[in-house]
Amino acid sequence: MPGNSQRKGAIRKSSKRPTAGSGGRVRRGLEGKGPTPKAADRPHHKAHKLKAKTEREAARRPRKRPGGEDEWIAGRNAVVEALRAHVPVSGLYVAEGAERDGRLREAFKTAAERGISLLEVTRGELDRRTDGAVHQGLAARIPAYEYVQPEDLLRAAAEREEAPLIVALDSVTDPRNLGAVVRSASGFGAHGVVIPERRAARMTAAAWKTSAGAAARIPIAQATNLVRSLKEFQDAGCQVVGLAATGDLSLPDLLADPDLASGPLVVVVGAEGDGLGRLVGETCDRLVSIPMSSSLESLNAGVAASIVLYALSVHR
Repeated sequence: MPGNSQRKGAIRKSSKRPTAGSGGRVRRGLEGKGPTPKAADRPHHKAHKLKAKTEREAARRPRKRPGGEDEWIAGRNAVVEALRAHVPVSGLYVAEGAERDGRLREAFKTAAERGISLLEVTRGELDRRTDGAVHQGLAARIPAYEYVQPEDLLRAAAEREEAPLIVALDSVTDPRNLGAVVRSASGFGAHGVVIPERRAARMTAAAWKTSAGAAARIPIAQATNLVRSLKEFQDAGCQVVGLAATGDLSLPDLLADPDLASGPLVVVVGAEGDGLGRLVGETCDRLVSIPMSSSLESLNAGVAASIVLYALSVHR
């Protein structure tokens, strides 16, 4: 019957869903989409491509690696010895009321002459900074050493127009041995020293003192993987020789080969006692021994490196 919406077919049903009014659509279309991105953030803009190129070049460029946190030298004798050895002290800290003696006066005088900052702090503050060490009222702070990349050493040789001479240390853990090698490398014309990033001595205050300031005159590189770095040196044209008591080549034989002794060369020195690691030894092109008249099995790492570097410097 008319008006009866309950009967079949009284209401036309559409397969299409009802649409929203035009007002809502227009309002959403007029809403802002936020600030316009900078040119360098738009993928197809010239500025974005230039930024990406700059970042790629920066990633390939060798960067210095920080050696870690600042180190503290505690105690009057230790601080004075560090200053005498020209360790790069960045600040002296003296406890309030510390008794003045000859060592303290020498430290103050050296600090004034070299422009090293001198700060007076409470004894508790000095205890905290030196982690509870026996400081006797005097401590020195030295900055973390800035290492370079292994390939920087090749660049240093190229700038001097010389055949590269590089010393690599395989897990040498005694910082005094590291300092001795750095000193010899600087004195006998090497272009740098390479040390592993892990399980090896670092340029601490002890290494600085043994190097007698030579660490400030020669670059030191850290290698994430020493074997890989040695292979990269080989790819760059260097011969890699390792020092070993059972080497197949004696030092005089090495010097008798002008191509080997005067050409691009990397000298690898093994750890105290254990010598070269297996993989490092297998990577070396030759293993060199130092002939000795006694039955002594091996030399200290620093002494062995000094002997070989001296012989090479005379030959070159």
